Amino acid sequence: MKITDVKTFVVWVPEKGRNFTFVKVYTDEGLTGLGEAGVTWKEDAIRGLIDTWAPNLIGMDPSRIEHIWQTLWRGQFFRGGHVHGAAVAAIDIALWDLRGKALGVPTYDLLGGRTRDYARCYCHVQQRGQGDAGIQAMVDYAKERVAEGWEFVRYGVGEGSSGEREGIYEQSKALRWTVDAFAALRDALGPEIEICVDFHQRTTPTYAIQLARELEPMRPFFIEDPLRAENASEFAYLRQHIAAPIATGEQLASKWDWQVLIEQDLMDYCRIDLCISGGLTEAKKIAGWCETHYIEQAPH
Repeated sequence: MKITDVKTFVVWVPEKGRNFTFVKVYTDEGLTGLGEAGVTWKEDAIRGLIDTWAPNLIGMDPSRIEHIWQTLWRGQFFRGGHVHGAAVAAIDIALWDLRGKALGVPTYDLLGGRTRDYARCYCHVQQRGQGDAGIQAMVDYAKERVAEGWEFVRYGVGEGSSGEREGIYEQSKALRWTVDAFAALRDALGPEIEICVDFHQRTTPTYAIQLARELEPMRPFFIEDPLRAENASEFAYLRQHIAAPIATGEQLASKWDWQVLIEQDLMDYCRIDLCISGGLTEAKKIAGWCETHYIEQAPH
């Protein structure tokens, strides 16, 4: 079997307010594989990079997944970033999909087999509205989801604070609103429902520490992306001052970006995005690395 073409499809979904980027790998035997790139608003860059790679991919054996991954990542002089990682991820996922089809088995059989029959997920409970009205709307919505059987809920830091309405993120206002929102959710949902809080990389270390300490007595399941991703070593300073479990990593593009976070034990939950961090081939390596540090997986 040989690759005959690689095409990129960008799909605009108005109700989601975002684009989705899919990549399809074609073969001379009629089988195709489908993958996805996870970086939004940089679709033209991803498409351009994949179009650059396509002539080299045509004629290659699609079953040589590791070889193709290494060729795309290391076979060029300049190092890659998150656009590069997302483009590689889309092709890699498509190749795994294609391999499963060729062998007539689900992809998880190729990765060692199924380890569980289900995976627990969270639902987003953020609602429109500012201040106390926004909190109440979120609580009402969360109660409906819990009644349906959801055991984990998630909301974003400061997303109902007055500054958000004005298009300005003010950390002090966001902090107060976030604490009030968590207290309302915990009171309404009880102690058994897990609550995750996404900081969206918006807080400085000082405010991240202050907010985490305010939330800790109410037991968040994890706080997500409390700091920006560019300087992973700053998580060491954060780690010294808080006890709340930390989840992070959705923007990281390869195993090399994860090194500091894993080797210095600076997170508790690995939020790898398979559509950004090099696909299934790279994600499996990162997950195994995390296992040696007792870091759990919570894929983005």
